[in-house]
Amino acid sequence: MLPNLPRASLLDFCRRMLLIRHFEEALVDLYNKGHFRGHYHLYIGQEATGVAALSCLRADDYLFSTHRNHGHLLARGAEPKRLLAEILGRADGYNKGKGGTFHTAVASLGFLHTSGVVAGIIPLAIGTAYASKALKNGRVTACLFGDGALEEGAAPEAFNLASLWKLPVLFLCENNGKYGAGQAVGAAQSSSMAAHPLTDLPQAYKIPSQQVDGVDAGAVHQVILDAIKKIRQGEGPQFIETQTVRWPGSETNWPTVPVPTDVALAWDVNSVPEKVREWYRSSDPLLIFVRELVEAEQVTREEIAALERKAKEVIAEAVSFALASPYPKPEEALKDLSA
Repeated sequence: MLPNLPRASLLDFCRRMLLIRHFEEALVDLYNKGHFRGHYHLYIGQEATGVAALSCLRADDYLFSTHRNHGHLLARGAEPKRLLAEILGRADGYNKGKGGTFHTAVASLGFLHTSGVVAGIIPLAIGTAYASKALKNGRVTACLFGDGALEEGAAPEAFNLASLWKLPVLFLCENNGKYGAGQAVGAAQSSSMAAHPLTDLPQAYKIPSQQVDGVDAGAVHQVILDAIKKIRQGEGPQFIETQTVRWPGSETNWPTVPVPTDVALAWDVNSVPEKVREWYRSSDPLLIFVRELVEAEQVTREEIAALERKAKEVIAEAVSFALASPYPKPEEALKDLSA
């Protein structure tokens, strides 16, 4: 369903989802052409969660993200050109090329840290939530992580402290486990956790927890909005598990693009390879959102196509900017360090 928001906000949701999708697909091309090295993770298939959830936060709230962070940063308003430059290790990136794909931080957007260390950001989020409560500044900390983070001891330790001290923190677990298209929310467990459902773990620490269909932007928006309201009212931490169906392009060791995204796929997926066609038909959050917008007569197909053309132009400009950006000078390696 669509979020209960004005048309302008719905179109902005769509614009951000398109930006994330085409950014990530461009990144695969840049990697394949040798413009950067090392492993990287993409946010494709989870756009409805990131865009809908982060829209519920205030500009002064704190955020912590994981290795699958590009979508979170773009949903929050990061400039594609500076983010892309950062991933390519260039001097014009947000962190002068030192953060790369796993550790980009944008303090001006509230992102104090992103980490490739699984669950590494969860204890840090407890720190800012504790500070907010002590300072009584009304800020919420949003901690975004995948289902695999719950395997680490840092997660239950953090849950315990957050609950004990009633800290203003939202734990947002994006479960992209390997389960089938069209499966009901809550019917499938994580591929890496014995606990089932995952909400059992935070509930053991008396943290209110619920699951939501991560492909449904409207459902995500409402659930997060309600959770944030409770946190700001002083009710303590909230845990939300959003469930998505893993994008077929991430099933291999290195991301691949089965077919470049085009909004026309929202109505006809015959050009998609048959073995992955069902994902694009019933589990792609971007295409689902596009169909819902058109069916609700909030936008025409022509307007959606125009939004996509603009998104592609922005990403093309970002690619040119990043490739033109110089590499940092060797002496920069010894700056901005703490010991």
